[in-house]
Amino acid sequence: MSHAGKRSAAAVARLLRKAIPARGWRRYAIGGLVVAFGVSGAVAAVDALPAQAAHGLPAQTAARNSGVCVPPASPTLAGFQQGMVAVPGDSLHFVIGGSGPVLVLMHGWPMTWWEWHTVMPSLAKTHTVIAFDLPGLGNSAIPTNFGYTTADTATLLHDAVTALGFGNVSILAHDLGVGIGYAYARLYPQSVNRLMVLDSELNGFGLEANFGFSFHFDLNMAASPTPEDIINNREAEVAYLNYLYSFANKPNAITSQDKNTWYGAYGCPANREAGYNYYRAFSADATFDTNTATPKLTLPVAAMGGADSFGTSVATSMTSVASDVHTIVAPDSGHYIPEEDPGFLTECASLFFNQNTSETAPNGFAACLPS
Repeated sequence: MSHAGKRSAAAVARLLRKAIPARGWRRYAIGGLVVAFGVSGAVAAVDALPAQAAHGLPAQTAARNSGVCVPPASPTLAGFQQGMVAVPGDSLHFVIGGSGPVLVLMHGWPMTWWEWHTVMPSLAKTHTVIAFDLPGLGNSAIPTNFGYTTADTATLLHDAVTALGFGNVSILAHDLGVGIGYAYARLYPQSVNRLMVLDSELNGFGLEANFGFSFHFDLNMAASPTPEDIINNREAEVAYLNYLYSFANKPNAITSQDKNTWYGAYGCPANREAGYNYYRAFSADATFDTNTATPKLTLPVAAMGGADSFGTSVATSMTSVASDVHTIVAPDSGHYIPEEDPGFLTECASLFFNQNTSETAPNGFAACLPS
């Protein structure tokens, strides 16, 4: 390892030693043309996507040929197509499959669309499921002239949904995606049927109270180039991401494949910087959330926290901006509910997003029924 690399890894180690020595997020932080390029398996995939202008993949190929760092190709998921969709100033990677009403999945940090792979096949039995890589993350392009706020991101995702030929959607969002999901519902209220958010609070309504419980908030929000200089090689990146994945209450729930996928996705400096930029926009996000809190959203909102993580505080936060909030706790889960308890999540999500509001819920799932 170089002297610079040793200094970087040592800096990360010092930061890790300052972190609260407990497992589980609750203990840390009471806080154009679409290019489709892969499908296999038995899930009924979307038959056709609108013909628009090719975008994204040629740029990635050119970047590789020029020596520019780009993330590895996304893993494939049986039954789902993958592709790139052009939006103003950007091109977003998406994974799509299933049939029926559209369900858009918004991942958190430091993950990619892959965090949903355990639940997507089940959800695709009743919905057209679209999982995006957020702008600048995963296999999505680094956006230009982009502020990384929740409102900016929601606007690009809405553009992408429209470019794919869809209108009304429901949204399932986790972590960083929670604020984006709220912004999408607030900006496009006539286009969102239902919203389910997992294990995060909104900026301005609770999340800021958690910033002192884990050093990653302050590190990521620090002005450039502080985090970029500290997490500046593979060893430092892996050490940092492993710390974040320790917020799972069930350590083996995040597999070696999950970790290797996300190590690769955040291996390039530009992608890491994009992740930090989402955190640097938190102050602007708080202003957006508080300024748009009234009138409250009237659509059904399912607010799920891990029992060993945010718990009921997810719903407490959402009641500040929505009038029909369902309080749900994922038993025994830490921060990574899709990985730690995919069975609970798919059962609850299937009930919540089902259009039949007269359905009887199994024991323990009554709060998952829509209003």
